[in-house]
Amino acid sequence: MALIPTASQTAGPYFHLGCTKTHSASCLASQKAKGDRVWLHCRVLDGDDVPVNDAMIELWQADSEGRYLHPKAGQAADAVIHCTGFGRLATDELGQCVFETIKPGPVAGPDETLQAPHINVSVFARGLLKRLATRIYFAGDVANNGDPILARVPEERRATLMAQPESQDPEHWNFEIHLCGERETVFFDI
Repeated sequence: MALIPTASQTAGPYFHLGCTKTHSASCLASQKAKGDRVWLHCRVLDGDDVPVNDAMIELWQADSEGRYLHPKAGQAADAVIHCTGFGRLATDELGQCVFETIKPGPVAGPDETLQAPHINVSVFARGLLKRLATRIYFAGDVANNGDPILARVPEERRATLMAQPESQDPEHWNFEIHLCGERETVFFDI
């Protein structure tokens, strides 16, 4: 008997059924959390700049003092309650979703360096066998110049990791995730 190979299967858009409909988390930090409140408008686009309307985005970030919600982080109980640092949303028909959070603080980096304020991002979408991992930095933050991870990204590609403030409302930031093409977002192999 000869074995016949079957087609590979992608993860599909099934995470919308179990992960985003019942386990969405749009607010990463409550009103009582310390720090500058921001709204992060994320948009996922394919290589033709067409919105991806069935992607899922997960965010993980530190609090305003640069500590992640983790047993080893040593956060005070009130900090844990007010800043979970985790968010998960599905994109809408325009490929968008909006998270409410606080701007994270700098976090410890390799070799006793400090990493600029950033938010870790995982992207799940149809056609992807594994999640895509990237980061959101805040354009214009002076700490970006000394970030050891950002320094590893070619200078001409760093803009793909920068959230841009809205000119009329500096509390609102826009971040586009391009899955491929000329403006492809930098993704990290982790």
